Amino acid sequence: MELIAPDKFKRRDPSLPKGRQVNEADLDALAALLGDMPRRRDLVIEALHVIQDKIGYISAANMAALAELFRLSQVEVYEVASFYHHFDIVKEGETSPPPITIRVATGVTEEMLGAFELIEDLKKVIDPEQVRIVEAPCIGQCDGAPAAWIGKRVFRHATVDMLLEAIGEDNSKPQLPDYETLSAYRAEGGYGVLEKVISGEISSDDAIAAMSDAGLRGLGGAGFPAGRKWGFVRGYAGPRLMTINGDEGEPGTFKDRWWLEHHPHRMLEGAQIAAHVVGCERIYIYLRDEYPHLHEVLRLEIDAMAQAGLLNTPMELRRGAGAYICGEESAMIESIEGKRGLPRLRPPYIAEVGLFGRPTLNHNVETLLWVPQILEHGAEWFASQGWADENNGVRSFSVSGRVREPGVKIAPAGIPLNKLIDDYCGGMAEGHRLKAFFPGGASGGIFPAHMADRPMDFGTWEKEGGFIGSHAVVVLSDKDSVRDAALNTMRFFQHESCGQCTPCRSGTDKMVRMLSSHDNDSDLYNDLLLVMRDSSICGLGQAAGNCVEHLMKHFPEEFEQPAQTKAEFSE
Repeated sequence: MELIAPDKFKRRDPSLPKGRQVNEADLDALAALLGDMPRRRDLVIEALHVIQDKIGYISAANMAALAELFRLSQVEVYEVASFYHHFDIVKEGETSPPPITIRVATGVTEEMLGAFELIEDLKKVIDPEQVRIVEAPCIGQCDGAPAAWIGKRVFRHATVDMLLEAIGEDNSKPQLPDYETLSAYRAEGGYGVLEKVISGEISSDDAIAAMSDAGLRGLGGAGFPAGRKWGFVRGYAGPRLMTINGDEGEPGTFKDRWWLEHHPHRMLEGAQIAAHVVGCERIYIYLRDEYPHLHEVLRLEIDAMAQAGLLNTPMELRRGAGAYICGEESAMIESIEGKRGLPRLRPPYIAEVGLFGRPTLNHNVETLLWVPQILEHGAEWFASQGWADENNGVRSFSVSGRVREPGVKIAPAGIPLNKLIDDYCGGMAEGHRLKAFFPGGASGGIFPAHMADRPMDFGTWEKEGGFIGSHAVVVLSDKDSVRDAALNTMRFFQHESCGQCTPCRSGTDKMVRMLSSHDNDSDLYNDLLLVMRDSSICGLGQAAGNCVEHLMKHFPEEFEQPAQTKAEFSE
């Protein structure tokens, strides 16, 4: 055996900690970059965003310095940074990414409307050393597909010429929408209901009863009755916290974006009311990174509320980092705490043990914006607007795909899809005939045209192995392939699985490989569906295979055909 000479060993200086040593210059530079940001574990993701925004990527030296400043191990920082898609990690010896990144959304609607053709055309005319093209999951602009995102600017109905022109411009600042400001909202009576709740003119018990009588449900996907949720959380001993889920990463969903672009204070007042009624000490708004313009809108308007003395409950704005799984409430809470967005095992539910271990009230953006109006106009006013007696209230439908007028449609709960298309969307697009539709986004399943006369509401699609979810409606025509749509959704779930549980991590991967190789073994598909549905920790794995199941059940002729999907996410 060959002996190694003692001088070949490089011993660590015992006065130094183990692992990568932190350069003092890197530490000083990062401290200056972060400024007066508190060095707390729950702000690690916010700090990573600052680095990414300012430098364009996150180096090993950046992560080592961040760990030192925040008193964390370097592996803790790395595991968080590497979990989120929007953080570009550059290891030692690796080349940093090009200075410009164009993210082109490639979801079902985007694929139908030419996203992959746009990508191929861009590749022919750009310099890859200066511009990187990323095939990205849904960015919440399905009604403007194909859509792209550069820096902090979003481009709807994107073309090659539009994006080439944008490359030479400053994309570091978002374009703000023409929204209803605080002064405009207050001029119409805004925050009057909050004042009545705070003064006791509307008691907490009366507010909870009104939510229950109105039939208001969680409109982020689960549909849990709002009044019951308020009562549950209020029943646990304080201190309590509140979270607002604005992550809306479900492909086909963009209703929360639309509301915040037009009427942000409806949600903000609703949040203040809910927090007061339930007794929450602080509100955390978790908004997806793909909405840079709305981060700026909310920052400006929350500051305006503070100056006007309207922040009865303090509010903090937190920024997602490109992880669909953080739309699941417990994964979102983990992310707010500065961790990887891994769903928690339940029980306990977050109503009892939530953010920072406290009882937590969690709501979707749309749910909250109806709260002031219900308390102002009465429960009957809201409940009576449903399509039929069994349908309560109105819904914000995100409609995209083969319709003349895509967008957010405020329509009665329970309206049949064919009426929604004809009365609110101007009918089908020219030359297209309805073939299939997603009632609730990628995970809600896909159904044939002959089922378009059924109520679009909670309780309808569950009987068929699907759900209405966040009311994200994607319309396919006779010119589209249902099999391609199913493969697109499975690639999305494969890409977005957090990897924590084997049924989801391996099941989505196996289904993608089977669909891609034209493997039509229905018995194996059904085995995978059963295991994923019964064994996955959260709803992602449990619902990921819905479209494949419906492809086999409702479109057997397409199940046997080879797929034509152009590409998969390269991010």
